[in-house]
Amino acid sequence: MPRLDDEHTGARIATQRKLAGLTQRGLAQRIPYSYSLLHQVEAGHKPASPDLVSAVSRALHIDVTALTGQPYMTELQQDRLAELIRPIRESLDLYDLGADPDLRPRSTADLVAAADDLCLQVRATQLHKAATALPGLITELTSAAHAAQSTELWQALCSTYRTAHDVTVKLGFFDLSGVALARMDWASQLASDPLLAAVRQYMRALVYFREGEHTIGLRLIAAGHRVLDQADGGVEAQAVRGQLHLGATVIGARAQDEDTVADHLAEARRLADETGEAGHVHWLSFGPTNVDLHEVSAQVELREYGQALDKADTVHMPAGWATSRRAHFHIDLARAEMETGRTDAALQDLVTARRMAPQQTRYHPGARETIKGLVHMRRTTPDTLDSMAAWIGL
Repeated sequence: MPRLDDEHTGARIATQRKLAGLTQRGLAQRIPYSYSLLHQVEAGHKPASPDLVSAVSRALHIDVTALTGQPYMTELQQDRLAELIRPIRESLDLYDLGADPDLRPRSTADLVAAADDLCLQVRATQLHKAATALPGLITELTSAAHAAQSTELWQALCSTYRTAHDVTVKLGFFDLSGVALARMDWASQLASDPLLAAVRQYMRALVYFREGEHTIGLRLIAAGHRVLDQADGGVEAQAVRGQLHLGATVIGARAQDEDTVADHLAEARRLADETGEAGHVHWLSFGPTNVDLHEVSAQVELREYGQALDKADTVHMPAGWATSRRAHFHIDLARAEMETGRTDAALQDLVTARRMAPQQTRYHPGARETIKGLVHMRRTTPDTLDSMAAWIGL
């Protein structure tokens, strides 16, 4: 059976707790979890759930990545993804340098199409392909937008900065994702596009979902709604507004605020009934299906695992739906199944997520913790679980 080394999340929690001068009981008094659970997590006998990790990071005033160990450099180097980060970082730094006189960008139509294609690649979880193309496209769009001062190009550049955020978040480079969001704000202002500005507020809010800081996250969601008040009506604005409510749903769930979850989920469902499946709107996948999936995610965050599994049984994803969302759904299911003792089903859902989106699953902290949890729950590990454990570096 694989064994956890000294670099698992529980061991990092223990290290940071000691640096803060706290005993296990002292830390347990500062978080909404028991001393017994904290003891088992630090010893590596139970997985560190994302909500526990965020609670500890808040209590110790440290970044979540100090506990998760992201980015996972060994695996990134194996997948030849680590070498792509510096070019992305450099391209994000070109934003205020104007047009490059030595560069001949493609036509506006070609650049806009390339920006859309990058969004599709991320939704299809083709992270290596997207990360490879990203720096060159940002460079071209930056130069072309400065030269032409075209709203269409500023919008495409804003969309590509959003892709940079998506890629760097999935790979665990959260400092760089913050830079991408700042660039997205800059480009959305030049494009005078309130929809893109609201999408950016939604993505900023999800940063605070990861950190478990619900107050700031919900304020950012409210700011996104205010920005949308400047937009024309129609399906696009309704879809973005609905996605903002879904963001508030998961933020509220991590804060264990059931009233916030219920209120925002109900409003999102009302809007989804009006828009139908509106996955074409800024690649948000908004619609009735996404509302259902967020309800499952919220129940998992609220630790209502049985309810999450019951709801999951009613979910039917449309053909052609985003692979990234499908895989995330299976990762959520795996956690709920593990927590209810359905270890075989949990392993099968992780295998499904890996088959659908190998890179996304490999770098997803929740998936990694669930794999570790399954290892310690099983008296003997089947070959499939051994393979999964080795795949994440266990």
